[in-house]
Amino acid sequence: MEVRPGDRVLEIGPGTGVAVAAVVERLAEGTITAIDRSAKAIAATRARNAAAVAAGRVVLETTPLERADLRAGMFERIFAINVNLFWVRDAGAVLASLRRALAREGVLYLFYEPPGPEQARRISRIVGQAVGAAGFTATAVEAERGGRPLVAIVGRPGT
Repeated sequence: MEVRPGDRVLEIGPGTGVAVAAVVERLAEGTITAIDRSAKAIAATRARNAAAVAAGRVVLETTPLERADLRAGMFERIFAINVNLFWVRDAGAVLASLRRALAREGVLYLFYEPPGPEQARRISRIVGQAVGAAGFTATAVEAERGGRPLVAIVGRPGT
C-alpha cells in the first residue's frame, strides 16, 4: 500500500487487528483509524494494539461504515481486507463517501482472498465496476499465492 510515515490511514473491518499492527509500525507521525460494526472485532484490535492505542497512533470506532463520520480529505490511504460489502450489495453510497474521505492524492485498496479463481474473477469484475462508478480510476489486480487466488482493487480519485 505504500504507507508513508505521516499518512492518515483508515482500515474498514480490522478483524483481530493484525493489519492495524502492521500498518502502525510504518507510521512515525501518522495514525491509523479502524472502524468495524462489531464490538468484538474492535475489542480484539484494541487488545492487540494496546500500546499504539494508548499513544494515540491507533483510533478505534465501533460503527457501521455507512454511519462513520468520514470528513472530506481526512485519509491518505483507505483499505479493507475481505470485506464483502463491496461486492455482495450496492456499495455506491459507501464508495462515494470513501472517495470524499480520501485526500487529493489518496488511494483506496480493497483486498480479497477468495476460495477459487472463478470467485476471484467475479469479485474483481463487480468491485472494479463499483469503484469505477463511484468516481475512482480503478485498477484490478489478480494474483496467486500458495495456490490461492488474491484480488486487489486499487482506486484513485478521478480528476
